[in-house]
Amino acid sequence: MRLRNLVFGLLSLSVLAPILLYIDSFSSFTPSFKQEFLEDVTALILPADTSNLNVLPQDESSAVLKEPIGILYTDNHSKTILTDKGRALSATDEDAQSRKDDIIKQVIQSANQEKEETRTDRGADQESHQLKQQSALNSDKVGEKDALLTKTNKQTDQSPMPAAWERQLRDRLIKASVYLSLPATKNNRRFTRELRMRIKEVQRVLGDAIKDSDMPKNAYEKWKAMDQLLEKGKQMQYESANEVKKLRAMLHSTEEQLRVHKKQTMSFATMVEKLRAMLHSTEEQLQVHKKQTMFLTQLTAKTLPKGLHCLPLRLTTEYYNLNSSEQQFPNQEILDNPLLHHIALFSDNVLAAAVVVNSTVTNSKHPSKLVFHLVSDRLSYAAMRMWFLVNPPGKATIQVQNIDEFTWLNSSYSPVLKQLHSQSMIDYYFRAHSANSDSNLKYRNPKYLSILNHLRFYLPEIFPKLNKVLFLDDDIVVQKDLTGLWSLDLKGKVNGAVETCRESFHRFDTYLNFSNPLISNNFDPRACGWAYGMNLFDLEEWKRQNITDVYHSWQKLNHDRQLWKLGTLPPGLITLWKRTHPLDRRWHVLGLGYNPNVSQIEIERGAVIHYNGNMKPWLEIGIPKYRKYWAKYVDYVNVYLRECNINP
Repeated sequence: MRLRNLVFGLLSLSVLAPILLYIDSFSSFTPSFKQEFLEDVTALILPADTSNLNVLPQDESSAVLKEPIGILYTDNHSKTILTDKGRALSATDEDAQSRKDDIIKQVIQSANQEKEETRTDRGADQESHQLKQQSALNSDKVGEKDALLTKTNKQTDQSPMPAAWERQLRDRLIKASVYLSLPATKNNRRFTRELRMRIKEVQRVLGDAIKDSDMPKNAYEKWKAMDQLLEKGKQMQYESANEVKKLRAMLHSTEEQLRVHKKQTMSFATMVEKLRAMLHSTEEQLQVHKKQTMFLTQLTAKTLPKGLHCLPLRLTTEYYNLNSSEQQFPNQEILDNPLLHHIALFSDNVLAAAVVVNSTVTNSKHPSKLVFHLVSDRLSYAAMRMWFLVNPPGKATIQVQNIDEFTWLNSSYSPVLKQLHSQSMIDYYFRAHSANSDSNLKYRNPKYLSILNHLRFYLPEIFPKLNKVLFLDDDIVVQKDLTGLWSLDLKGKVNGAVETCRESFHRFDTYLNFSNPLISNNFDPRACGWAYGMNLFDLEEWKRQNITDVYHSWQKLNHDRQLWKLGTLPPGLITLWKRTHPLDRRWHVLGLGYNPNVSQIEIERGAVIHYNGNMKPWLEIGIPKYRKYWAKYVDYVNVYLRECNINP
C-alpha cells in the first residue's frame, strides 16, 4: 500500500510538474507585455497564398490570427488561465515559483527578442504590400499592367483574381461607355464595334458576382483584352487631340489671313469708292460736254458755211440779170407725162440739190426719161433756177417751182403750217436756253420749221396728174440706176421704203409717245420703222386712201406736241401705218450723217446713200471718210464755186 502511494505520487509529480512549469512561465508575463503580444498577433497579415498554412484553421474572409487565450490574474501568488472550454488552471506553490524565476527570465528575454524580429518582419511585409497595392492602382490609371499580377500569371494561368478586381472591371466598363460617346471613337465603326463586344464580354464575366472570388477563372483574360482596347482608345483620343491642335493652328492662320485680306479689301473698297466718285464726276463732266457738243453741232448744222451763203447770193444776182426768155427751161411740155420717171426734190440748198440731180443723171441708163421737180422757197428760188440754167442736167428734164406759188397751201388748209407760224413753235426752236431744254436736240433743227420739209405730205396736190413719184432728200447721193423702182409692184401700199428695224432705236417707240393712249391704243411700240430720203409713192393709192386727210387729223391731235416731237418721220410713220411696202435694203443705205461705222461694202453696193443726221458732207463737221462719195459729184471748177471759195 505504501509502495502504491509512492508510485502514484511520483506519477502525479511527473505529469503535473511540466504543466505547472508552463503555467508559471505565462503568469510571469507582465500585463503590458501581454497586450503588446496580442497587438502584434492581431496586426499580422497573412500572404495571399495560404495553401501552405496547415497548423491553424483558415477563413476565406479573414487574413488575421484569432485572439489568444485570455489570462486572468487573481493575486501575486495565483493566476487563472481561461481556455476555450472555460476551464481554469491555478497554482499557488510559491516554492515552485521561486525555483522557476530564472527560467521565466530566460523565456521573457527570448520572447522580447522574438517580438522585435516579428515587428521587423511585419513592417517589411506591410510596406511591401502597400507598395504593391499602390502600383496596381497606378497601373489602372495610366493603362499599365499590374506588376504583381504579371508575376502571379507567370506562375499559373489559373491564379485566382486579385483583390478589388470586380471593382476595377466595373471601372473599365464605365470608361468604355465614355469612349463610346467620344467623337474620335464614335466615328471609327470598327473600334466601336469591338469595344461594344468587349463590354458585353466583361458584363458576362461580372454577371451576378458580388466579390472577387465569385468571378470565373478567365476574368483576367477579359480584363487584359479590355485594358488593351481602352489603351487603343486612349491613343485615338491623343491623335484626335493632335488633329484638333493642327486644325486650330490652321484655323488661327486662316483667321489671320482673313484679317489681312479684310484690311486689304477695306482698303480696296475705299479705293473703289474713290474711283467711283471720280468716275461719277467724270461722267457728269462728260454729260455736260456731250450736251455742249450736241448744242454746238446743232448750231453748226443751222449755220451755212460762208461759201454756201455766198453761192445763192451770187446766183440770184446773175438770175435777175437775165431776160425773161433766158430764164425758161426747155421741155416743159412733158412735165405731166405719166410715162416718164418723175423725181420730186424739195430743197433750199443749191449745192446739195445739184449733187442729187448730177448723181442721178450720171448713173441713169435712161436719163432722157428722168423729170426732176424741184420746189424751193422764196429766198432760194432764183438761185436754184440760175444754177440749173447754167448747169443743165444733160438729157433729163428739170422744173423749178416756188412754194409761194402754191396758193392752196395755207394755214386754213394745212394744220402744220398754222403750227409752224405760231409763236410757241418759234420759241421752241430759237429760245436761248435750248441747249438744256430738250434732251433730243436732233428734232430741234430749224429745217423742220420750213414748210419745205412737210411738203412731202402734199404730193397729190402738187402733182395732180402723176401716178407715181420718187421722193428724194437733198442729202443723198445716187450711185446706181433707179429705173427699176418705177416698175415695182407696191401691192396696194402707198409708200415703198426701206425698213430700219435692224437698229432698235428705229422702232415706233423711239419716235412716238406710247404713254399717251391715243398712241398706245393704235400702234405697236416694236413695229419696224422706215426711212424718208428715198421713197416711191403711189399717188393713185394715196388719193384713194385719202392719206392727206389722215395726216391732217393726226397733226391736229398733236397741236401741243404730246404725241411726238416735231419733224416729218413721226407723222409719216403714223400716217402711213400699215400702208408701207418694204424695199430691198440695197436701194437705200442710211447713217452716213451720224454713224462712222457704216460698212464700206454696204455703201458701195447701195443704190442711194443717205447722209441723214447733222454731219452733212458739205459741212466741216461731216464725217471725212464719207465725204468722197458726195464730193465726186461736185464740179469744183465751176466759176461760181471758185468765186465763193468752195473747195474739196
